[in-house]
Amino acid sequence: MTAADGGDPGSPLQAAGNGTGCAQRPGLAPGGGMRLLLLGSVLTLMTLVTIGGNLLVVVSVCAVKKLRQPANYLLVWLAAADLSVAVAVMPFVGVTELSGGRWRFGRCFCNVFVAMDVMCCTASILTLCAISIDRYLGITRPLTYPMRQDGRRTAKMMVWVWLLSASITLPPLFGWAENINDGRVCLISQDRGYTIYSTAVAFYIPVAVMLFTYSRIYRAAKASAARHAFPPPQDDVSADTTSVKDTDEDETDLQHHHLHPPPAAARGHVPKNQGWIFKREQRAAATLGLMVGAFSACWLPFFLLSTVRPFACGGAAACGCVPAWLERMLLWLGYANSLLNPFIYAFFNRDLRATYASLLRCRFRNIDRKLSAAGVHEAFKMAPLPPDTS
Repeated sequence: MTAADGGDPGSPLQAAGNGTGCAQRPGLAPGGGMRLLLLGSVLTLMTLVTIGGNLLVVVSVCAVKKLRQPANYLLVWLAAADLSVAVAVMPFVGVTELSGGRWRFGRCFCNVFVAMDVMCCTASILTLCAISIDRYLGITRPLTYPMRQDGRRTAKMMVWVWLLSASITLPPLFGWAENINDGRVCLISQDRGYTIYSTAVAFYIPVAVMLFTYSRIYRAAKASAARHAFPPPQDDVSADTTSVKDTDEDETDLQHHHLHPPPAAARGHVPKNQGWIFKREQRAAATLGLMVGAFSACWLPFFLLSTVRPFACGGAAACGCVPAWLERMLLWLGYANSLLNPFIYAFFNRDLRATYASLLRCRFRNIDRKLSAAGVHEAFKMAPLPPDTS
């Protein structure tokens, strides 16, 4: 994405060009053939799994009618961004690693590669941010937001995502903070001003937004869980005497907590929609929490290094003060986020898991029917028991 060597997560890179005095440094696995074979196998497997996982998301949502919902459109865009990282960035970085850190694709292609690297990785991160905002609005505005959520709104969000990504990509192409490129290495600029701008837009602002939305969703889920701590069912007489009181209290509560329908604990069962809303909030909190955790674990070390290095090591010469193996390892750790994203959402989404399983087993027929049957079964499980009339 952007950052380490001035902000480029994909730059294979070491630095040594344009008279910077940086010497070419070895890649992740200097030396023997066994190390290169092992490293090549790991990087190839990582790239292929990233491609396969994100293709599964795109095919699942596009081919299965039940999954073609506005809430899933953002997942398709995220998968497309992650797929672009795996196809347009990771192979070139992998070849550079296996070549001992030497850039082998020419000086002309270097700027193109850096632009693809920065744009694709930044688009992936900003799409994660857009998903967190979408989930937050869906939980805090359950009555109005789903009605306004459609493909056109999602497309507008994605236009802004890619425009912001381009705003980081274009400056080095137009004279501000030129990339380091001497035919042997290809590295994004180490300009301090550009580093601050690129890391802020590509990481620090999005992660702040994601932490905010997660904290709000977590609070909503926690409040909902407290309201679902139902007391034991009462007899008919006590239920009748408390029903009016419960109704008045619930009306006031609904004004302050519009995300949850009024509790019905005093009547001894959960209303149909209340159990569904409670489950949705819990799942949204768990999904977003895992997403933010994985995103931070993958990209935070890389961006911290990217931000600090130009200041601590001295501009363009910064390439020599960080061990090459550490720089590359943090870079590939960031790429691993594109591998994890398809599986994080499938872990909490029954329909996605079932579709994955059907596609991987080449069972393409009747996927919608199976998902609908599973949904009906789930609805019966959540339906309240009839009141005891005995």
